[in-house]
Amino acid sequence: MEEYQLKMKALADKLISLIFKFLGISDEEMVKKLSYIDPATGKPHLALRLNSFPPCPEPSKVIGLAAHTDTSLFTMLHQARREGLQILNEKDGWLPLAPRSDALIINIGDFLQIISNGRFHSVPHRVMIRETEKTTMSMAYFFHPPGHLYVAPYCKPLSETLQTPIYKGVNVKEYFIIKAKASGKGIAALTI
Repeated sequence: MEEYQLKMKALADKLISLIFKFLGISDEEMVKKLSYIDPATGKPHLALRLNSFPPCPEPSKVIGLAAHTDTSLFTMLHQARREGLQILNEKDGWLPLAPRSDALIINIGDFLQIISNGRFHSVPHRVMIRETEKTTMSMAYFFHPPGHLYVAPYCKPLSETLQTPIYKGVNVKEYFIIKAKASGKGIAALTI
């Protein structure tokens, strides 16, 4: 498990570097504005969550994981071999994501939607239970900013439409409270 976490951290570092480069955020700005090392503990703000979904004789009566967006920069998900993960498409409704053993799913989180000023979107997703005789598993690796950080749209002029922030900036810890009070719709509460 420790080796897996080290490899996921290296991948997360590479992904955030590429994303920020795409957004025009320099390495210096990234380190200054988004250090994921907590100065109090000296530890990174990364979390690995193992999800277990036991067999269910009546899957139509339960939801494995309710609809939500991730309160992170992004989440890397290794999906089990069984279907269940669904994403919400505004036009088509809930769409299933077929599991692949040779791929990771990258979910954009709320904080990356804010920082990117809406260029990247935090997509609602859920897990539906399928009738199966076996327990299914997934591993979610969350990459998020520390609680003391202030997160705001990065509005370097990439195009005329993105010069004006569309979200208010927010302290990471405060955002968790805002999202809870807004019944999980934290991004909407920050929209200008």
